[in-house]
Amino acid sequence: MTVRRRSSQKIPAVLAPRGGGPQFRHVGFGLSDVGKKRTTNEDAFYVDDRIGLYVVADGMGGHAAGEVASQEAVETIFGMVKSGVRSLRALDDPPDDAEVRKASRLMESSVQAATYMVYSMAELDRGKSGMGTTISAMLFLGAYAVTAQVGDSRIYRVTADAVEQLTEDHTLIAWQLKQGLITPAEAKTSPHRNVITRAVGNREYVEVDTRLIALEKGDRFLLCSDGLHGYLREGDVAPLVKLGGEEGSKKLIQLANERGGKDNITVVLVEVD
Repeated sequence: MTVRRRSSQKIPAVLAPRGGGPQFRHVGFGLSDVGKKRTTNEDAFYVDDRIGLYVVADGMGGHAAGEVASQEAVETIFGMVKSGVRSLRALDDPPDDAEVRKASRLMESSVQAATYMVYSMAELDRGKSGMGTTISAMLFLGAYAVTAQVGDSRIYRVTADAVEQLTEDHTLIAWQLKQGLITPAEAKTSPHRNVITRAVGNREYVEVDTRLIALEKGDRFLLCSDGLHGYLREGDVAPLVKLGGEEGSKKLIQLANERGGKDNITVVLVEVD
């Protein structure tokens, strides 16, 4: 198994956004597992407490192409955010609209850059044609965070009394459910469960969903690939995420493997204080 993770210790503190508003401390931990059925791990993740960036990517394409796509996408997003975060201000309450737009544009342009990078690599190497990856990313800025989403990895928020899925799956099933074309029961057995409608890298451009999240003390976030959330049941998320860090990550991966482990499993947990 190969896990991709950059050390935040090499990144100087000056990369933090400017501003004097509310500041929340955020601590993340990431873990990835090949699962019980796959021989290679095509997932990648990134954890950086210093600049407040957390990313999960689930590659696709086979023959190591998925691994290349997810790794390159994560590294490109990191590079773009590392450079762009210098010009951002920490988001106070209420957030300044112009600063929110700047932060959202940075996340969107970072994912677009990753899209172009992965697509260009596939164009140069026909053996990697069609490779792509999902992206679920969060950038913490003062009293808020900005998410960026492409594909069917997910971000959940866990509070004292609720679990909320912050991202929307870009899948055929999710679209059919949203349009009322199928029922939740039909979705569980549909042969189209794994059809993704958006991915980073299979075209030159992708539509990126961004969202502004107001932070509260005690918030916990789970970023994960579908190798985990495909096995989650109601009531699983909160108690395991609240374990936090390494223990919570290991328990979540263990749960997915015990229930089948058909795919690579990647977990990033972030605690806000």
